[in-house]
Amino acid sequence: MSRPIKKRTVQEPPKIQGMKPIGVPASFLENVILCIDEYEAIRLADYEGLDHQKAAEIMCISRSTFTRLIEKARGKLAESIVAVKELIIEGGSFSFISDLIRCLDCGEISRFDNPNFIPETCPNCKSANIVHLNQWFSVGREHRRGGRGFRGGHGGW
Repeated sequence: MSRPIKKRTVQEPPKIQGMKPIGVPASFLENVILCIDEYEAIRLADYEGLDHQKAAEIMCISRSTFTRLIEKARGKLAESIVAVKELIIEGGSFSFISDLIRCLDCGEISRFDNPNFIPETCPNCKSANIVHLNQWFSVGREHRRGGRGFRGGHGGW
């Protein structure tokens, strides 16, 4: 029997739920699922430019686990690009440190490190038309074509 997967620490939720190739209807595309912890590995190593040891410490995992995670994530990104597949970001074993909200009126994304204080209105324009991005990636939520989410309603959000 294998060991249970340890939750990986993720700074904040991704700002999108996925990406698809331009000019190809989603109904014609196969999916590649990039887990939240794999997304975080890409963000830390390739976007932030951190070495594997430092990134592993931030995610509260071993360096060797981080290396396996980043290799798997890079393979999925390559498959999505080369094989022309839709990239869906969801799932995995993770916990967020910060909360993000996005205003659907002004587009502002705001970060909150205190989960006990998340405003009900946009700090920028005071609109109540906001989305809590952490909820997009909550446990048990699955990608559904045509459902609410990045394709289902708010102008591509």
